[in-house]
Amino acid sequence: MPSWINARILYNCRIHGHDARDTALAIEKDRIVAIGSDAELLNAGTGIEKEDLAGGYVMPGITDSHIHLDLYAQSLQYVECATATRQECLQRVADKASSTPPGTWIHGHGWNQNLWSDGFGSAQELDGVTSNHPVFLTDKSLHSAWVNSKALSLAGIDATTPDPFGGTIQRDSQGIPTGILFEKAVDLVEKIIPPLPQDQLVKYLRVAQEKLLSYGVTSVHDFDRIPCFSALQQMDADGTLILRVLKSIPFEQLDSAVSLSLMTGYGNAHLRIGSIKMFSDGALGPHTAAMLWPYEGNPDQSGTLLLSSQAILDAGIKAGRSGLSLAIHAIGDRATREVLQGFALLRQYETAHELPHLMHRIEHMQLVDPADIPLAARLGICLSMQPVHLYMDMSTADRIWGDRSRYAYALRSLQSTGAMIIFGSDAPVETPNPFWGIHAAVSRRTRDMSPVSASWYPQELISLSDAYTTG
Repeated sequence: MPSWINARILYNCRIHGHDARDTALAIEKDRIVAIGSDAELLNAGTGIEKEDLAGGYVMPGITDSHIHLDLYAQSLQYVECATATRQECLQRVADKASSTPPGTWIHGHGWNQNLWSDGFGSAQELDGVTSNHPVFLTDKSLHSAWVNSKALSLAGIDATTPDPFGGTIQRDSQGIPTGILFEKAVDLVEKIIPPLPQDQLVKYLRVAQEKLLSYGVTSVHDFDRIPCFSALQQMDADGTLILRVLKSIPFEQLDSAVSLSLMTGYGNAHLRIGSIKMFSDGALGPHTAAMLWPYEGNPDQSGTLLLSSQAILDAGIKAGRSGLSLAIHAIGDRATREVLQGFALLRQYETAHELPHLMHRIEHMQLVDPADIPLAARLGICLSMQPVHLYMDMSTADRIWGDRSRYAYALRSLQSTGAMIIFGSDAPVETPNPFWGIHAAVSRRTRDMSPVSASWYPQELISLSDAYTTG
């Protein structure tokens, strides 16, 4: 048994994937250099830092393959809007307003009108709890927002404002905006909110980092925008970035990324370039996920398709010049099919021009038509999925997707084709605690395990070992 001068020995522990005889491990710099019994490793050298784990369990760090670091970090400072009733949410906004200087924006996150008996709120209700602050509350899915009249006024949104492409301003019977904004309409308000100073964002990110590390999350794939990238670079430069971050690039920055010849995977141990992030549709909650057939009970609503297969091919060709892969958000079965068709065209192009087949990704793939299940494996596409969404989505999916929900979160069906699947949380949409995601994947039940006797479409259950290995 060799000896180490600068190693750290963790002993008296249980080690994931090893039998009871292995109770210690040696760490030198950032590598595990040996695993063995306490006696073997503790006697291997002198002057070594040693830590008794008192029988604790040692497991590999977990990667969250889809998170919004900036939004998650800021959400820890926001009004918590995940309430049982709309009135409770309004009261929390009122409480925040009482301690916030007039004119300052009030942010909140997490409301879900599907869980409120009276549905969506209104600008007038928010006006009733504060007229001195612009209010911006994002919903659970991050695909819609609830704002007050002051925020609408500052953004110049009134009855004459047209819906932006890919977005909808909810209006009353007189055409007056109600305060609910969907998809790209959210940007109309979001773009006028003063950006958080970078030093403040760094401070918030450090708090979020400690929270993630406490959950055992040591690596993340981040899908927030350029300010987050700048803050992460600052943390990396000053030595406070402990997480290993794969940082996506927003589609609107594609030309800049290509001009700089950036490529997926470039960077260092703690911060690397990821994929170009695109959106093909909306989300389940606000009924903007693009569907092959209309939503149940709503024959005029099939969601919002934001990308065509040709647009995906064009983007993939441009990104591929630098070796940049694509990561495309797809929730509904129509969006999923369009993205798969786009990737099929891109694979044909890569082959015809003798280009490498980059590891492109589909983010979420929440619903898939049975005919499309084999395609991801056939194309060599990575599926980045979030089973933790099951907790909130099961009842909503049953109500607005009906029998199609059989192939929602089709983990086992997709896994059986050999598709590469990775798990994430989509925090702050859901908790970044990875064990809840694993629990959802292996139980397909609510967090309190009710109903005890049944899992939601148990045909799609996967094993604990598959969930942990995949995740």
